Amino acid sequence: MPDALDATPYDALLLLSFGGPEGPEDVVPFLENVTRGRGIPKERLKEVGQHYFLFGGVSPINDQNRALLDALRKDFADHGLDLPIHWGNRNWAPYLTDTLREMVADGHRRILVLATSAYASYSGCRQYRENLADSLAALEAEGLPLPRIDKLRHYFNHPGFLEPMIDGVVEALADLPEDVRDGAHLAFTTHSIPDASADTSGPVEDHGDGGAYMRQHLDVARLIAEAVRERTGVDHPWQLVYQSRSGAPHIPWLEPDICDHLEERHAAGVPAVVMAPIGFVSDHMEVLYDLDTEAKAKARELGLPVRRSATVGADPRFAAAVRDLVLERAAAEGGRPVTPCALGALGASHDLCPVGCCPARAPRPAAAGADSPYA
Repeated sequence: MPDALDATPYDALLLLSFGGPEGPEDVVPFLENVTRGRGIPKERLKEVGQHYFLFGGVSPINDQNRALLDALRKDFADHGLDLPIHWGNRNWAPYLTDTLREMVADGHRRILVLATSAYASYSGCRQYRENLADSLAALEAEGLPLPRIDKLRHYFNHPGFLEPMIDGVVEALADLPEDVRDGAHLAFTTHSIPDASADTSGPVEDHGDGGAYMRQHLDVARLIAEAVRERTGVDHPWQLVYQSRSGAPHIPWLEPDICDHLEERHAAGVPAVVMAPIGFVSDHMEVLYDLDTEAKAKARELGLPVRRSATVGADPRFAAAVRDLVLERAAAEGGRPVTPCALGALGASHDLCPVGCCPARAPRPAAAGADSPYA
């Protein structure tokens, strides 16, 4: 048996995610949850839901979270970390408030949260914290004891998050025809968000052109490109591009879009492109539709060879990274020495979000109908 690892003062971990429909009958109610308070007509939601209906009305995100839960539980058990793991969603069952109610009933009072969003932004971080606050308020109204909840820091530059993506890009390059492989460009993709949200992402000192959201993605893209060059001996040109834009056309969002980028690369004579979805933890609907369906259709139209690299998903190295993050935060809370693990120029992210970090923006973007906090 491995020596027991100490997660004191924490007594549970909560996996917190976006949620997604698990059948055709779930699609519109799910989208109503996503767009609550925005006055989107049901007929419009049915139109938005077509992405889901192409896949039988089922989002892969819940199954992927189940796989991640299994990977986390196995890693914790294999390494002697006795910490129960629960799962709750923002927009679909298992709902966050229900999960927290069960955790309180089980006696949990110090809970760590792992959100399935690796980067700083309002919708990728602060909104999850607001969801947690709303759920705690609901439990308080029921007269239940309230646990203390701490969210794990952003993990975009943890080696256990980066290494699977590096492998994925190398494997995608190897799958290209040999005559175009060395000339392939890398398109690192993430979710487009409104310029105003990007500019105010992260702590106040990081606000500005693209904010922490863009800086973090650029640093990850650079780290992966450098590692790919070391492994392949080829220096592949790269660019950070965006996907899954939604909302009113007059509101500026981060660009270029991946399909526009593919057109531009083809016009410039680039022989092939590898699309690397570094902004997504798993292959959920936005990866399956916006890249595997829409972007690949654009590439076929252009006659441009493309490959899409894998996301991190339930890779054992990511599970090990979560264990590392749990022990890191537990040590910090317990006053024990800790050296946060992070690669790149930005260092480890903060444990506690400072005042002014990722302020909410209004109005919210309209529904995208996909598994993203930006929908």
